[in-house]
Amino acid sequence: MDPYIFGFFALAYIVILIWGIAKHKKTASAIIFFVILALIYDNAILAVGHLFGEGELLKNLSYGRFWLHAIFTPTLIIFSLLVMREANIEFAYKKWVAFSFGALWIVAMIVEYFMELSGLELAPKESYGVLNYSTTEAASGPPLMILIVLVALLIAAVTLAWKRKWWWMLVGTIFMTIGSAVPFDIGSDAITNAFELFLIATLMWTAIHFSNDRAYKRF
Repeated sequence: MDPYIFGFFALAYIVILIWGIAKHKKTASAIIFFVILALIYDNAILAVGHLFGEGELLKNLSYGRFWLHAIFTPTLIIFSLLVMREANIEFAYKKWVAFSFGALWIVAMIVEYFMELSGLELAPKESYGVLNYSTTEAASGPPLMILIVLVALLIAAVTLAWKRKWWWMLVGTIFMTIGSAVPFDIGSDAITNAFELFLIATLMWTAIHFSNDRAYKRF
């Protein structure tokens, strides 16, 4: 069943991407498009892995999943800063804030490289019908990079809820935080990806909203 679920997620991300291309005013928060492209790839490989079967092709495609995740997921930290600026949150224009978010982005990428990518070894794994190559090291909770990203998202989300009465980014971030922290045993490995899909939908909605909201334009 899970291959169909991941296939649905891939299609849902394509819909979100098309929605964003159609509605977003191509301001700086469009950086989220790259995250969505990486997630389309990630979910598509999980959906069709069993069709490839074990072998070097699927293994190499799976390495791509890890590298795209490491490169593009931390950019949500930069997205958090940019969307606050597009909402004309005054403190988001301060140099120390830009430096802080930039430093978090760099730290998140370095942490992900040394904790996940350096010496990465993949082995075939089949679970709930999904065949993929995953890390041979057992996971012990959400990766540190994800926690750093969630901190940045929460800062932006709380600020937008407080200053602009925009709650959707906060709702999505809280759901994603719960999905990362709480183990769910529901006979599927797709639950975390479902929380992730909801988060990205709320982030895209937030980006569209503030890229179109001229009342909050500073320039």
